[in-house]
Amino acid sequence: MVDDKPAWARRIIAERSARGWSQEDAVRALRAHGDNQTPDHKSMVRQWKRWEAGEVEPGRYKTLIARTFGTATAVIFPPDRGATDAELLAASGMDTLELVARLRGSDISDSTLDGLAVVVDKLGVDYSREPADQLRAEGLEWLRRVDAMRDRRLTLKQHREVLSLAGRVALLVGCVEADMGLRGPAEATRQAALSLGEEADDKDVIGWAWEMSAWFNLTAGNYRAAVAATDAGLAAVGPTHSVVVQLDAHRAKAWARMRDRREVEVALNEGRKVLDSLPYPHNVANHFVVDPSKWDFYTQDCYRHVGEDDLARVYAEEVIRTGTDWRGTVLRPMRVAEAEITLGVLAARAGDLEGAIGAGRRALQLGRRSLPSLAMNAHELTAEVARRFPSERAGLEFAEELQAALAA
Repeated sequence: MVDDKPAWARRIIAERSARGWSQEDAVRALRAHGDNQTPDHKSMVRQWKRWEAGEVEPGRYKTLIARTFGTATAVIFPPDRGATDAELLAASGMDTLELVARLRGSDISDSTLDGLAVVVDKLGVDYSREPADQLRAEGLEWLRRVDAMRDRRLTLKQHREVLSLAGRVALLVGCVEADMGLRGPAEATRQAALSLGEEADDKDVIGWAWEMSAWFNLTAGNYRAAVAATDAGLAAVGPTHSVVVQLDAHRAKAWARMRDRREVEVALNEGRKVLDSLPYPHNVANHFVVDPSKWDFYTQDCYRHVGEDDLARVYAEEVIRTGTDWRGTVLRPMRVAEAEITLGVLAARAGDLEGAIGAGRRALQLGRRSLPSLAMNAHELTAEVARRFPSERAGLEFAEELQAALAA
């Protein structure tokens, strides 16, 4: 039977069920977060039933529901999508050939910089779907073009903008290099991006450079260093930039692997508050834009490590749902791969070896990969399988299959 309820209604049911709450329990929790500004208990229970049935949207209660479940409003109730990358390119008023021709001129106009900014945004959109080697080559070519602009006649404002754009392209190239397993070049590119961000006084570039440092250390198993990198990033950018959400997420993921549940919740709560305070982003497909739906991607990882299996399952399934279109095409392969691995770990813990291996294989079959992240999470899956099924041949064969896939 097809469930035709709205996605937000199904999400409310899943969140409540994962916590083992009745509808009355959920209303009590909601009213506790509402500072007694809600109607009486019985009225709210009736309202809650209507929400779960999908009969009426929660309206002014959306933020309160999200807070009850420890997440941001846009995670459960996302607004309509922003413009696609194709629409953004069309809005720039010029094609790539014209833009390149303008970049070669002695004078650079503001409209040329606007067009270049659109190209840089598109590179961020391409991050999740283009082959890594192809995207790296394209990013390096644009980085050379942008760097050459520093020798042109520029105003002070234009000079800072060029530095910022170069920093953003360097961030992209560094991320792709890390995905390819090129840790040395990736770190050098990250440091270059940090330097460009500091020269331009661009807090977003600075913050993302520190985010990359946290990610590099996290995937290398240097969890204390990952926390230190998030500390440096948070100190550098302040509380109002969207990259803070990603920094808090990496902080939570590091503490989760150190099994410190209290620090995990502190970091997640800080990230959630910042996310809830931000306007919904214009282009959520850009890798360097904090997409509210990515919050589930962070939390499924954290809760998997602290043993909250029911919650981890809810969030992993949401990552797969929002990362796949109606035709079954995976739009966000790297996120979906890690969500599949979470489901694999949960299957292993439940004694389902076949389900664990099946989820792991689905993760390996997705084309676009972040090698360090995939390796870290996949090894956590094989470790769980080995712990639960130490003598099962299928588990041993899967571990060998994984090693061969990562080596390739």
